[in-house]
Amino acid sequence: MEGKQKKTAKKILHYLVLIILALIWIVPMFTLVATALKSKQDFYSGISLFKLPDKIAWSNFINAMVKGRLFTYMKNDLIVTCLKVPLGIFIGALASFALTRLKIKHRTGLFIFFLIGMMLPMQAALVPINVIYSKLKLLNTYFGLFYVYVGFGISYAILILRGFMNGIPKDIDEAAYIDGCNKWQLFIRIIFPISKPAVATLLITDFLATWNEYLLASVIINDNAKKTIPVGLMTFVGEHGTDYGYLCAGVLISVIPVIIVYLVFQRYFVEGMAGAVKS
Repeated sequence: MEGKQKKTAKKILHYLVLIILALIWIVPMFTLVATALKSKQDFYSGISLFKLPDKIAWSNFINAMVKGRLFTYMKNDLIVTCLKVPLGIFIGALASFALTRLKIKHRTGLFIFFLIGMMLPMQAALVPINVIYSKLKLLNTYFGLFYVYVGFGISYAILILRGFMNGIPKDIDEAAYIDGCNKWQLFIRIIFPISKPAVATLLITDFLATWNEYLLASVIINDNAKKTIPVGLMTFVGEHGTDYGYLCAGVLISVIPVIIVYLVFQRYFVEGMAGAVKS
């Protein structure tokens, strides 16, 4: 009887924790949506953040897209993200393949060397990047932005992909070599396709990180026509006041591509992370 009570108490506690965590996520999202639907007058009239307005201000979304040039910022962000994410994953996959399948010296040391890149804060690299990019005339260019993104993201890609590739049986390599595969064919035709769950995981996390990156983009891109979403949204903040409905509408529109990417690849997400952690 006591055992049943303990199990019931644990289950109740478990659901309470889940409800609290759900509320922590849902409440900010609801206030964001509610604010996006309010006019400037509604926001300053004292109406509760948790209450929907009597009249929905659809003009906030129109203003965000037209006056706020949101589509231009989304296009710029999409160009940089679509350049960076596939290239970063491919380079990370090549490095992970070498670290797990090829007979190279000091593999563990090389892996640790790559991981050190994750310890370098972006803030410490801002001044050197700015100086070098000024000399190379890479400021205000898509190439300059995605190039530095690849450099900062490669360590995480290797961490995930190396962990997953370590779990792939080495017998597959021997069978492939017997069938006449060389190392490049082994990578392209066998190991990389098998690593699809880890690749999908990286697509989601890397797309999200690149799409939302603000610090480097704000330093490298000053041209208003080439700004990405996070930097572009800051132009919605006025010097003498901010229309929060207009701003929140822009934020809601900007998350649509991220949601689409997640919905497409989410079924591989857990499997890919499990494979990476297992090693």
